[in-house]
Amino acid sequence: MTQSPLFAPLASRAVIAVDGPDWRVFLQGLLTQDVESQPSGTLRFGGLLTPQGRLLYDLFILAGETGCWLDVAASHREALIQRLTLYRLRAKVTISPSPMVVSALWNTDSAEGFLSDPRLGGLGLRGYDAPPPKMANEVPEATYQAHRLALGVPDPEADAPADTTYPIEANFDLLNGIDFKKGCFVGQETTSRMKRRGTIKTRMLPIHFDGPVPAFGTEILNGDLRAGQVLNGQGGQAMAAMRLDRLEGALNIDGRPVHVDWPSWMEPPTVGDPEP
Repeated sequence: MTQSPLFAPLASRAVIAVDGPDWRVFLQGLLTQDVESQPSGTLRFGGLLTPQGRLLYDLFILAGETGCWLDVAASHREALIQRLTLYRLRAKVTISPSPMVVSALWNTDSAEGFLSDPRLGGLGLRGYDAPPPKMANEVPEATYQAHRLALGVPDPEADAPADTTYPIEANFDLLNGIDFKKGCFVGQETTSRMKRRGTIKTRMLPIHFDGPVPAFGTEILNGDLRAGQVLNGQGGQAMAAMRLDRLEGALNIDGRPVHVDWPSWMEPPTVGDPEP
């Protein structure tokens, strides 16, 4: 049975406008994504890292003719504007909040005013001030978040508090969020070294369980060993930061069985040497 397209306004997201002749050069040296080669009218996914390579903010870049729009977590918009302003120096750019509204549309391959989510085709489309198509049913954002969770895609804003997680641990390298061939960006050295050496010990993975969602940070055990921690979730499913060397065996949260739902789009990565 064919499902009707679903449309959800995303109140958790907000937009920053970056305008001016230097916008590409300015962002190219900061973000994990290549914006110099990005065609106007296209959408790419990336992030801004700390100099030590930890994730500060996830974002989508919507390229325009004379600037771009950054789709960011609403709760972080002002902080991100302040940080970008600090990096601006003499670059000829203006950085300001935009009233543009972000939305998601899925169960359809295309719709006027919407762009494919660059992370994963199954996520559907993202819209910017795009009205819901006539054939779509409007649903709350929680329905979209359940859709995202079912596909095993993390929400960095909810699952990775700023400056605590490496972007590869949040699967940015598998979700088209890092261009390893571009020039330097903030935090590049650590990010490239992790990918090159394959020393990735932890990844965000979806889990399911019976009962209520445990509190953020609740330990997941493999026997008596710590195998990971719960991040955010709803309805018997959640994202978790899991140690890749401790996935085999019976996992539990406070005695409740836990099962990892390995995403179909994710190949089992190389596991680094186990930590003691």
